[in-house]
Amino acid sequence: MKLSTKGRYGLKAMFELALHYGKGPIPLKNIADSQRISEHYLEQLIATLRKNGLVNSVRGAQGGYMLSEKPDNITVGQIIRVLEGSIAPSDCVADDEDLTCNREKQCVTKIVWEKIRDSINEVIDSITLQDMVDDHERLNNDRGYMYYI
Repeated sequence: MKLSTKGRYGLKAMFELALHYGKGPIPLKNIADSQRISEHYLEQLIATLRKNGLVNSVRGAQGGYMLSEKPDNITVGQIIRVLEGSIAPSDCVADDEDLTCNREKQCVTKIVWEKIRDSINEVIDSITLQDMVDDHERLNNDRGYMYYI
């Protein structure tokens, strides 16, 4: 299973907003430049995130975008589902699908798809934007010191 650019770039944008949480709105251009995302494409992603209540916008010269909640209240799973829809590996186990199969009761592969879906959901729902910020800080702090003997 592979995420589209919507999910990947949307998560990068949300991470950028989490890095600046509490510092006021961030202009779209700054997010696009920092994360190397097309500003035009980012506009579409941010509109979807705003419509679904994950991002707030502020108009005006000092305007931009900011998270609607603290970074530790927004999970990677929420972001990906808003942008990608169901992350199920098969339509027969998608949460938003009402498919029935005449072999459903004997289908061994459906059990596999359910396990994959549940495992992915468990992981992405356990990671918050704050976890990503903490990981970023830890990774960048590790590079800041050079020891000579």
